[in-house]
Amino acid sequence: MDIILVPGFWLDASSWDGVTPALKAAGHRTHPLTLPGLDSVDANRGGIGLHHHITAVTAAADAIDGKVVLVGHSGGGAIIHGVVDARPNKVERAIYVDSGPLGEGGVINDELPADGDDVPLPPWEAFEDADLVDLDDGLREAFRARAIPQPKGVAYDQQHLHDERRYDVPATIIACEFPSAMLREWIAAGHPFVAELAKVRDVEYVDLPTGHWPQFTKPGELAQAILDAVDRKGQPATP
Repeated sequence: MDIILVPGFWLDASSWDGVTPALKAAGHRTHPLTLPGLDSVDANRGGIGLHHHITAVTAAADAIDGKVVLVGHSGGGAIIHGVVDARPNKVERAIYVDSGPLGEGGVINDELPADGDDVPLPPWEAFEDADLVDLDDGLREAFRARAIPQPKGVAYDQQHLHDERRYDVPATIIACEFPSAMLREWIAAGHPFVAELAKVRDVEYVDLPTGHWPQFTKPGELAQAILDAVDRKGQPATP
């Protein structure tokens, strides 16, 4: 299976380096992406919006023969959902890593402080304690050293969706910060945060307790969770 891996904010394709070896060893073809504006600290991020990232991932999917599995971490979840909407017949499964599908008119995070066209990685004090579980001092130092400013437009732009066939694409939620039981409770309560997720017809939940960056804190466990989801392919989720 071809697996396209979309990083979250401030990260490029190399952020998946701890995850891809296990996927390759299982016989899959991995396609970790560096999205527009994330190729270097000095890149020009002016004018790059959410739809540019969705278009880039859609182009990567179109370049592959047959169906693909999409993996999106954090803000990458909104991006892969845009691709599911654009190519519902191309996607075998969408895997959301500590993230979920972003609905029509939603934004990823327009509260992040911007510096011109850039959204720099905030200081650690700006994050919730749950974000930083297992992210020790060494991992924090390595993360900050590799961090690239996120294009402001990607964080602030509204999501626009067009094809309700997106709800037919099977999804896997790998829940890290928030346990899956909490997500189910929010869905039952009609919480707007999970309104789009609630419309997806086939969803499986996998708990991977750690902070917001499991590709750094628990890469082996994350790789196994992705492998398990890929192996399920289009099979219906068990209740």
